[in-house]
Parts: sequence; structure tokens; C-alpha cells
Amino acid sequence: MYFKNRAEAGRKLAAKLKKYDNVQCAVVALNSGGVIVGAQIAMRIHANLMILTSDNIMLPGEPEPLAVMTPGTFTYNKKLSLGQVDEYVGEYRGMIEEQRITKFHGLNKLLSDGGDIEPKYLRNHVVILVADALQTGVALDVAADFLKPIKIKKLVIATPLASVEAVDRMHLLGDEIHCLSVPDNLMDTNHYYEDNTTPGHKDAVKIIRNISMTWDLAPK
Repeated sequence: MYFKNRAEAGRKLAAKLKKYDNVQCAVVALNSGGVIVGAQIAMRIHANLMILTSDNIMLPGEPEPLAVMTPGTFTYNKKLSLGQVDEYVGEYRGMIEEQRITKFHGLNKLLSDGGDIEPKYLRNHVVILVADALQTGVALDVAADFLKPIKIKKLVIATPLASVEAVDRMHLLGDEIHCLSVPDNLMDTNHYYEDNTTPGHKDAVKIIRNISMTWDLAPK
């Protein structure tokens, strides 16, 4: 399935989530493209929109992250066994710690510019996690770790596109899932969107802050 842009994909997902209109919900984007998708959902169901800011811990020659950080969590890639994690940590301890410190400061700098995610706006809410595509389940594991100490009512996961691997994680972690397309071999996310304009952090924060003013503009 292909989309004109992320807003169009968001509107298609929003139509599937209209039962949550005026229910206590929070839409949480997992990336900047997810902010555009999530904005359409938040507009349609009159919900708050937030972004879970994160950064990857990478190792030389490895295509996937060893771990992913948010301002409050550090999640190892669950595709790696404990033995693999121990081996990598033993070999690259200094590099990992250097990245952890640098990226922690970077994440906090982003938060100081705006866009902080407030647990109090998630507590006892239906939380809808949104991405423009899920290539793996890593982002979902990170979000699950972040949400673990917060008592939420229900976890809904919604994405226009996902790999088979990511759908497996969606089923495992979510109470309800919505995915518009599961290609056999999911290509780069941008391949599926004609327009690949996505916001930088400051523009994403602007969208998030203004979301309540656009509630009544959403198509019914």
C-alpha cells in the first residue's frame, strides 16, 4: 500500500480509531513522521499528542542499534540474546558509556526546547502509539519500557506500515493493533510515501502544542 503523504495515512488510521472520540486518550508518536500520522488521529478523536524522543546506541559495523535511550529509559535490543549483549558491553564498554552520556545530554537539550512527554497525561488513559512505519519491534519495546511504571488503561498500536517482525511485537505488547499494510519485504519507509516531508523537532513541537486548536478541523 502506498500513500500520498503521512497525513493521508494518518486519516486512514483515524477512521479506524473513531470509537475513541472523546474517550480519555493520548496519542504518542514514536518518531517525527509519526507526529504527522498521529496529528490526524489526535484531531479526529480530540486527544492530546506527544512524542517519545529517543536516540540509538550504535556499535561499529552493526546495522541495528545495541540499545535505544529515552530521557528516562535505556532499552537493549531484544533481538540480541543476553550473551550477545554481555559480549558487546564487555568489548565496547567505553564507547557505549560515551554515547550514553552524549546522547543523554542531547535528548535533554531537545526536551528543553519543548516536547516533553508528561506521564500524568498518560495515566489512566488509552495510549495510542503511532509511527509512520515500524521496520522492527525495537521502538515498541522502548515505548513499553517507558510506559511500564505508568498505569495506563489500554495500549493501542497504530501504524500505516509494519514488517512481519514488527506485527509480531504489536500483537505481543498491544491490547489492540491497527496496521494498514504488512509488505512481505518492507522497504525503506520513504518508499511508501509520495511526499516525504517530515518535521524537525521544533516543528514537531509546534504541531503538538497546537493540536487542540485543530480538533474541529478533522474530517468526520
